[in-house]
Amino acid sequence: MSRKTGIVKDKRYLLHSAGFSHPESPERLAGIYEMLDNPAMSWKFTQIEAREATHDEIATVHSPSYVDFIASTAGKDCVMLDADTITSPETYSIAKLAVGGVCNAVDNVIDGSVDNAFAFVRPPGHHAGRDTAAGFCIFNNVAIGAMHAILKHRLKRVMIVDWDLHHGNGTQSIFYREPRVLYFSTHQYPHYPGTGSLQEIGQGKGGLHDQRSHAGRCDRRVLRKHIP
Repeated sequence: MSRKTGIVKDKRYLLHSAGFSHPESPERLAGIYEMLDNPAMSWKFTQIEAREATHDEIATVHSPSYVDFIASTAGKDCVMLDADTITSPETYSIAKLAVGGVCNAVDNVIDGSVDNAFAFVRPPGHHAGRDTAAGFCIFNNVAIGAMHAILKHRLKRVMIVDWDLHHGNGTQSIFYREPRVLYFSTHQYPHYPGTGSLQEIGQGKGGLHDQRSHAGRCDRRVLRKHIP
């Protein structure tokens, strides 16, 4: 039996715009969507519908006041969240759609509808912290997706592998003391945002030393299935 790959794609993701010539442009997804819309590709994946995430889902990793602030940008022509991160009138609803698309991808993998999934969404997320937007990122899509898997599906441990030139400082900070989530990044240090050194290994129950201690108390036959 061939494995089923789920794809989250929605042309509404192209509506978010940070302005002319901004590097995080709709064209980043438009080219991928054009390829996926080719009839010859239709049998190769299963479509996963997007949805807007709820305020409560987003607030599992972001502060309610931050979510309210981003909501206040809806309909406004341009709001500068930082030097690189800009909203358009549609940004709030599209950012919710990005989070919801990731959560739907998690649901489909866990319930067995698909074997794996790609969520081709925007705006991106891994620089967004609990109370801050940064590096083109509004809501931290993957962090919310990880908490969705933990809170809705009762997963005890989630690993986030971040394969990017830039360190996902927002994702790291959100889970720096969280023992249920292991964040692993392959960024090139010290490129933007200048974080992610080898010494950044978590704190408290989320720290590497505590994780090793916990692993020592676990059934190592189980660990071998999940840790290379």
